[in-house]
Amino acid sequence: MATIRDVAKHAGVSAATVSRVINDTGYVHDDTRRKIESAIKELHYTPNEVARSLYKRKSRLIGFLLPDITNPFFPELARGVEDKMQENDFRIIFGNSDEDIMKEKEYIQTFVQNNVVGVIVSTNHPDADIYRKLKIPVVFLDRTVDNRPSVFADGHEGGKIAAREMIARGSKRITVMQGPASIRPAQDRYQGAIDVLNSHRMDYNVIRTTSFSFTEAGKWAKELFERYPDTDGIIASNDIVATAVLHEALRLGKNVPDDVQIIGFDDIPLSSLLTPALTTIRQPAYDMGRASADLLIQLLENENVDQKIIQMPVTFTERETMRKVGQHG
Repeated sequence: MATIRDVAKHAGVSAATVSRVINDTGYVHDDTRRKIESAIKELHYTPNEVARSLYKRKSRLIGFLLPDITNPFFPELARGVEDKMQENDFRIIFGNSDEDIMKEKEYIQTFVQNNVVGVIVSTNHPDADIYRKLKIPVVFLDRTVDNRPSVFADGHEGGKIAAREMIARGSKRITVMQGPASIRPAQDRYQGAIDVLNSHRMDYNVIRTTSFSFTEAGKWAKELFERYPDTDGIIASNDIVATAVLHEALRLGKNVPDDVQIIGFDDIPLSSLLTPALTTIRQPAYDMGRASADLLIQLLENENVDQKIIQMPVTFTERETMRKVGQHG
């Protein structure tokens, strides 16, 4: 990998002159500038973004922290964040916390040490002191807490839609899988679902879960059918959990959707590839990612931001794990 000294030698100038061109500081003759720019291209030299930010006292680095990169929902969020940041000449330092608060703290410390100017975070611990103590802007993504800047989907409406569709398709003994207690959008989904079930005086059970991860989903699916073997409708906390439930139902010899109906939440790419394909509530993940990046940029540019809390709509995506309305007996 070429260094600034390699560029200087190739162009026949000093490293200090190359630095002035890279950082656009001080006078450099046009002919000299062209030589240096040509050397940079020929050597494929890439300036160290951290070093440049420290030198210029103006960073273009953003810290971006996700809880579980194995969940396909989060890369969709990340794509939206990255595209918007690239369009505005920001660069991203990425971290994956594995839903571990200690790992999360280490990443935040790394972000600060690398001179990031802002952070976008999807965390299971939005109340943690590490975020309250940061002296740079923080935007919560797919999370929200205490009226701080955040972008998230309308989980309450999503839960209501899931319950209404389940009732309309004939399920009588419904199980609701409640997401992590610390994540408000997860609790909003749960509350929306049970509000509708209660208003219809429906019989339902609850399975409480503590994360959205692949590693735990299979365990909760087994627990669900052991505790409630006659359940005929399942509102899962997300698509990963719904996939595990579908797998367990088929393993037990149940027909989906005739014996048991299943609905997820997120609409990850995997959902349409399952057999049967998963009916779900779609969150606009890519758009949420872009919106969070746009919000952070506005905060960094000291704009008068009128809307710091952005709630995005959800939609019902009908596939094959629920019956058509009117098909039940």
